[in-house]
Amino acid sequence: MSVTIVETEKYDLKSPYLIEGFPGIGLVGTISANYMVEKLGMEPFGYITSEKFSPIASVHNYMPLHPARMYKSKKHNLVVLFSELIIPMNTIYSLSSEIFNWAKKHKCRQIVSLGGINMKGEQDEVFGIASLPELSRMIEKKGVKLIREGVTTGVSGVLLAECATRNFPAISLLAEAHAEFMDPKGAAMVLDMLSKIINVKIDTHELLSQSKEIEGKVKQMLDQAKDVHEEYKKATGLGPMYG
Repeated sequence: MSVTIVETEKYDLKSPYLIEGFPGIGLVGTISANYMVEKLGMEPFGYITSEKFSPIASVHNYMPLHPARMYKSKKHNLVVLFSELIIPMNTIYSLSSEIFNWAKKHKCRQIVSLGGINMKGEQDEVFGIASLPELSRMIEKKGVKLIREGVTTGVSGVLLAECATRNFPAISLLAEAHAEFMDPKGAAMVLDMLSKIINVKIDTHELLSQSKEIEGKVKQMLDQAKDVHEEYKKATGLGPMYG
């Protein structure tokens, strides 16, 4: 196995939810999982490593950390794992298999993947896929729009397919998100839906505030680009300098 999950602290949970978030559209998975860890005051207890991962360390509050990390909350009976680095293509299958085996060994009640999906209209829907029919019915009742046909990629996609094959409970929550930049609103949307499903309150007001700030900056950049384009059109419309 080219990927290893390393536990640095004692595992003391009973049948927890395993929540995972990896970089993807709008960085929804990474942002939502990281935010959840901070808001719920979760404790670090492991990391994921591979010789094929990029040789980098994340630095938070002056401390160097493995970019792919695991946290736990005994109070909420949760495990959260996420990555701040792009997972190399040649490790996706190994990582998905390692996560599945870990979840089964530690008797996790369910795996929940968080991520984004390309926006098609207004940013107001959370889509979902489940490994079992009863889970599909459950999340649909909660307000998730089920995906009937399509593809889901990366670690979450491979992991979900493995869970479906092995009859292991797993769901994927995908918020509509902007593909061009990080999308805190998409992260807030999946966390709000996750709260309904696992019955754990997660305050997402800060994410929504960040989203408005980012949208404001993006609009400003687009307006500036438009102004520059208009000025360029005026200048080029004067004709050639020599002729």
